[in-house]
This record gives sequence, C-alpha cells and structure tokens, in this order.
Amino acid sequence: MTPNWIDLDGVANMRDLGGLPTSGGGQVAHGVLIRSDNLQELPPASVARLVDELGVTDIVDLRTETEVHLEGAGPLRSISSLVHHHHSLFTPEIVAETDTTLPWHDDRDVDRTTAEFWGGHYLGYLHGRPDSISAALRVLAGASGATIVHCAAGKDRTGTVVGLALDVAGVPHEAIVADFMATAERIDAIMARLLSRPAYAEQLRGSTVHDQAPQPLAMEAVLAYAAEQFGGTAGWLRAQGWREADVDLLRNRLRA
Repeated sequence: MTPNWIDLDGVANMRDLGGLPTSGGGQVAHGVLIRSDNLQELPPASVARLVDELGVTDIVDLRTETEVHLEGAGPLRSISSLVHHHHSLFTPEIVAETDTTLPWHDDRDVDRTTAEFWGGHYLGYLHGRPDSISAALRVLAGASGATIVHCAAGKDRTGTVVGLALDVAGVPHEAIVADFMATAERIDAIMARLLSRPAYAEQLRGSTVHDQAPQPLAMEAVLAYAAEQFGGTAGWLRAQGWREADVDLLRNRLRA
C-alpha cells in the first residue's frame, strides 16, 4: 500500500495507519491512529488541521523526560481539547546512567547500523518498559478521536508501539513491516529536522542517513517475539494484566 502521508508544515514523518489490511478482508480504520515524528515545530495552521479537520484528541509522547524538558512544551500543549499522555520507553535509571538525550547513542563502540542491534534495541522496550507500552495502547483503545503516537523521529519507539497495535488489529506482519519501512522515504527530512533541534543535534552530528534508516529485521524481531512467546501481541497484553474485553476494545477501535 502507498503510505497515507499527512503532509503538514512542521513534521516530516506523519501518516494515518487507516487502510492497512486486516485479517478477514477488513482494514484499519482511518482517523484513529496517526504516527509521527517530533511535534515541536507545528505552526498554527498545522495545529488547526490536526484538531479541527483530522479530529485529534489524544497525544501519546514516547520521549524521555530529558527530551521533553530540552524541547519545551510545544504548540499542542496550549490546545485545551487535547489530552497529553507521556509514556517514556526508557526507564529513568537508564536515562540517568547514560546522561544522554538518546540513551542508545551512549555506547560509541556498538555498530548501530545492523538489524541485530536495532532488533535487540526494540525488544529492550518490551522488556524495560512494558508498563509504558501497555499504557500507550490503553490510550489508543479509549480515545474519543484520533490519537497521535510520536517520539523524536517517529521510527523506533513509535514504530514499536504502532507495530504492536497493528498486530492486535490483525494486520499481517508483512504489512506492518512495510508500514514501518515507509519511514525510509522521509529519513533525510527527519534527520535534517532533528539536527536542528536542541535535544538531538549534538548526539546525531556525524550520524549518516544509513545509520538511522529503518531495518526490517528490527520490526520482524518484535513481532516474532510476541508471536513465539505469547501467541501474538494480544497475548502479550494479557500477560500485562489486560482482560479479554480490553483487548477486544483495542482491536475494535482500530478496525473499520
């Protein structure tokens, strides 16, 4: 499928997941789940389109406390109709230990260009912050309008949460991976944005587009882990304390 890009001034990697195929011949509903990169630079016209035209009611922010502090409140914080949910995918201890904005950039001796690195990194979100992932998906299940899930690039943390949500909806794994890889189309613009931002410029300086490009095996590793260990993301959520009715609510919310 062609990605359902939402082209707005102030973002580079925003798209609606509506239209992705689901099991049984269905599809993901439009106007329910939007994924994005950093939302700090949205001008008033972009904010108005998100709220007034696209019906956004909830923002799930997966950045660390350090990122939120350095980047500031952002233009969406002043919109009273929006509900903001902060669920970092790194523990405060990890952030404190690394003393970096992007904790995975702390170890300079690790080759961060490999699928093996990113696959292990994504699984680290599930092992380290299952509470945040579960909470983010609960927001999506209960939101009255569209939910934007975002981090910095809209690739790794956002990709993990969105991939798990789509798995619950019954989207085939190959379609989830294809959506994840769509970010590669915008990686140059994403890098340019982040290199201009105070929270990311220093750590990303010297990184190449190749370093930051999405790796399909990373998303495949997350989906395979959920399938092999829990029978899928729905089973993983049950292991986090979700009832069957909760899982059904998320699934039904996502499907058209």
